[in-house]
Amino acid sequence: MVSRVDKGPVANWWWTVDRWFLAAFLSLMVLGIVLSFAASPAVAERIGLSEFHFVERQIVFMLPAVGAMLGVSFLSPRNIRRLALVMLAGSLVAMVLVLFVGVEVKGARRWISLLGVSIQPSEFLKPAFVVICAWLFAEHARQPDIPGNLFAIILLGLALALLVAQPDLGQTMLVLGTWGAMFFLAGMPWLWIAVLGGLGAAGAVAAYSIFPHVADRIDRFMTGEGDTFQVDTGREAIIRGGWWGEGPGEGTVKRILPDSHTDFIFAVAAEEFGIVLCFIIVGLFAFVVLRGLRSALREEDDFVRYAVCGLVVLLGFQSVINISVNLQLMPAKGMTLPFISYGGSSLIAMAISMGMVLALTRRRPERRKTSDFPFAPGSAFAAK
Repeated sequence: MVSRVDKGPVANWWWTVDRWFLAAFLSLMVLGIVLSFAASPAVAERIGLSEFHFVERQIVFMLPAVGAMLGVSFLSPRNIRRLALVMLAGSLVAMVLVLFVGVEVKGARRWISLLGVSIQPSEFLKPAFVVICAWLFAEHARQPDIPGNLFAIILLGLALALLVAQPDLGQTMLVLGTWGAMFFLAGMPWLWIAVLGGLGAAGAVAAYSIFPHVADRIDRFMTGEGDTFQVDTGREAIIRGGWWGEGPGEGTVKRILPDSHTDFIFAVAAEEFGIVLCFIIVGLFAFVVLRGLRSALREEDDFVRYAVCGLVVLLGFQSVINISVNLQLMPAKGMTLPFISYGGSSLIAMAISMGMVLALTRRRPERRKTSDFPFAPGSAFAAK
C-alpha cells in the first residue's frame, strides 16, 4: 500500500492519477484477453495455426501495452508534447515508407515489417497527431498572430493524404472526425464549419467514385445485395446470444465468422456472453469519453483541454465505428475495437493514447498555461 506521506515518484503518481480512468482501461484490456479466448481459436484452426496462437500473441502484446500506458502516465504535459512530436515524425516517415516497401494485404499497403514484426504506422500517428494539433490550437488561442490553426490544417492535409494513399478510408474518416471535434472545441467559426463540412461531403462522394471497394461496401449496405456473409453472420451471432449468451465456449456462429477475433469480436461477445456484456463494454467506452470531456471542460490549460478531448473522442469514434458495423448500422469497415480486438499495433498505440490521458488529467497543485511558441525560452519543447 502506498502511503500518503511517501514523496517518491510512484507514490506521487498513485495519489494524483485518475484511478477511475485507470480501472476502466485495465478492465477493457482484461475483456480483450477473455474475448480473445472466445473468438480466436476457431480462426487460428481455420488457417492452420495452433488453437491459442492469437490468444498467446494478444497476451504478449498486452504486457508492453500496459507498460507503455503506465510509463507515459508519469510524464508531464510538456513531455507529452515532446513524445508526441517524436511519434508524429516517426509515424509520418514510416507511412511514406509503407507506400514503397510496405506489406500489401487485400490491395492495401498499411503495414511495414520490422525485425519480423508487422507494424501499422497509422495507429501511432493518431495519438501524436491529436496532441500536436491540440498544441497548435492552444498556441493560436493564446496568441492569435501565431498561425496554429493554419499549421493544424496543413498537418491534417498531410495525414489524410498519406492515409488515402494506402488506402485506409476508415482511418481517414476517424482522423478527420476527431480533428473536427477538436477544432470545434477550439472555437471554429461557423464559416469554417460549413466549408469543412462541404469538403467532407465532397470527399465522401469522391471516395465512392474512385475506390471500387468503397462503392461496393456502400452499395451492399444500402441494398443488402452481394456478398454480405460476414455482416449477416455477425448479426446472427448477436441474435443467437440473446440477453445472457450461449455461455463461454458454447458459441457456434463464431466458428464461421472470418474476422471474429478482430473486426467482429463484439458479435462474439454478444453470442457467448449476451447483450448484458455488450452493454458493459459500451458503458465502459461511454464512461471514458464522458469523464474525459468532463475533465477537459474543467481544465484551465487550453493545450490539456484540447488534447484530452481529442484523445477520448478518438477512442469513442473508433469504438462507435466498430460497434456500428457489427450492428449493421453502417457499411462494413475494418476497424478494431480499442483494447479488445486482436492487434499489436492497435493495442499498444491505444495504450499510449490513454497513457497520455492519464498523464494530462493527473491532479497537480497548479493549473497554468504552459503552451508557448516552440523552442522559445520556457516553451513547449525547450529544455527546462
